[in-house]
Amino acid sequence: MFRRTEKSGFVVLMLFALIIVLVSGCNPDETVPEPTPYSLPIPKYFPTKLNIPSDNPLTVEGIELGRYLFYDGRLSGRTHPDSLMSCGTCHLQSRSFECGIDHPKYTGGKTYGIKGFQTPHYMLPLINLVWNESGYMWNGAVSNTSNDKNKRNIEDFVRMGVEAQHEMAGDTTTTKILIQSIPGYPELFEKAFGSKTVTFKNISRAIAQFVRTLVSSDSKFDRYMRGEEQLTTGELNGYVLFMTEEGGDCFHCHGGEGNPLFTTNLFYNNGKDTVFGDPFDRYSITGDDQDRGAYKATTLRNVEFTGPYMHDGRFKTLEEVIDFYSESVLWSPYIHPLMHHVNDGGVQLTPQEKRDIIAFIRTLRDDVFLTNPAFSKPDKFPDGSVQ
Repeated sequence: MFRRTEKSGFVVLMLFALIIVLVSGCNPDETVPEPTPYSLPIPKYFPTKLNIPSDNPLTVEGIELGRYLFYDGRLSGRTHPDSLMSCGTCHLQSRSFECGIDHPKYTGGKTYGIKGFQTPHYMLPLINLVWNESGYMWNGAVSNTSNDKNKRNIEDFVRMGVEAQHEMAGDTTTTKILIQSIPGYPELFEKAFGSKTVTFKNISRAIAQFVRTLVSSDSKFDRYMRGEEQLTTGELNGYVLFMTEEGGDCFHCHGGEGNPLFTTNLFYNNGKDTVFGDPFDRYSITGDDQDRGAYKATTLRNVEFTGPYMHDGRFKTLEEVIDFYSESVLWSPYIHPLMHHVNDGGVQLTPQEKRDIIAFIRTLRDDVFLTNPAFSKPDKFPDGSVQ
């Protein structure tokens, strides 16, 4: 009796093992391949330190998925045409991924959300953010040193954009469920993150990967630095003025030859006001009195496309900006020490010097970046739809 039972058990065990082998053989694709690592090319003269979290390395598949999600209006958690909103709704590639003063929907460059609430500040461009280690937004509220774990890096912008009343005014659960239901997306998530189950964390990761690839490094000035092109006499004179304290005194905050980003990514009170009441300035983050009225020094790359200028959009043209720094800087107890010419009201440029500085600034225009198809809106989304 015992021997028969033992033999039967052995047969059952062998049959079970055979079934496992056969099932495994019938599903050769069950193991999902690892995503393909993507090495971001670092342009000549650019910093080598990149702000890429260890838990979200760049991959070919992640970037591809992020590009779809960046432009998909269903990121708002809605499907009605009037309620579609994506990152790309406001961040236009032709305007250096900023709104621009001539946006077809947002008059004068002032954005508002699905429910009509206006954003607190005018926009900042999404350009070369992979080198920003000093905090995002005008006041640096999103920073890897933030006490708020939900406001640390580019990944967190996605959640903020979906939830904010002055943006998509949605919720992450609805967005996640909707994206999960769209044919084609589960497979893309599986390729990028190893699972067909859509999570909002991976939505954020994918979009952040895409945004980190938005690198501008092929302006006329870049080609000049690489010895591929010459600047005109006016552009060269503007460059000298830009780089000297006795001239335009621009380089302290916006960098120059030794800083190809054309921003320090730091925060300054640049003398626009004498009374400060904005609840979202740098002081609101640090509590340091010297940060009253201070805001991020924005990059000057493609700046001719990112007006209106300053956090409140008070200047519509580059000419107005240069006039301000030349003759209209205001003293206050909180003005940054680098505003060396405040006692004179500004740097006091001649009309020709103003034209030359603007001519130099225009050499920072990067048409390759503004038209790069790798950054553009896809012709179709994963389910074959067009928006």
